[in-house]
Amino acid sequence: MKLFLDCEFSQLNRDAKLISLGLVAESGQEFYVELLDTYTVSDCSEFVVQHVLPQLNPVLHGQTVANAHVSLIDFLARFDEVLEICTDAPDWDWDFFCDLAYVHHSWPAHVMNRPTNLTTLFSKANTDALQEVELPGLPHQALLDARILALLYKGLTSASYPTIG
Repeated sequence: MKLFLDCEFSQLNRDAKLISLGLVAESGQEFYVELLDTYTVSDCSEFVVQHVLPQLNPVLHGQTVANAHVSLIDFLARFDEVLEICTDAPDWDWDFFCDLAYVHHSWPAHVMNRPTNLTTLFSKANTDALQEVELPGLPHQALLDARILALLYKGLTSASYPTIG
């Protein structure tokens, strides 16, 4: 089972701090969390302040890191099959995912221990197929962006292009 991952974080540098994380399963289940105790507004780039923070709803989705660990592990435990984490930004999103998924010195046994880089897969795809996929809403919101990745992947695989799969 593929899970499509996207994260929003404070800035594009080594001091980046996780703001939100979204996962969308091929089967439709979703996980989304906004972290309450990992960053401050002063940690964020101007871009993040303008485009990411206004889309947050901490009353509905906010959790501490400790609670987010538990929530993510509970979500992952709903699946019986091996889980493949797919992202278009593995250099950033994968580390944030690992930080939340690795709890008490333990990795979830049914989660593959490396991500699938969707950028590589998408770059091999027929660009006509990508153009036929209708994209919803505003970007730079982790759950919405994970949905877009899932939609793109589904659009490409349903078009039966042999380089994706």
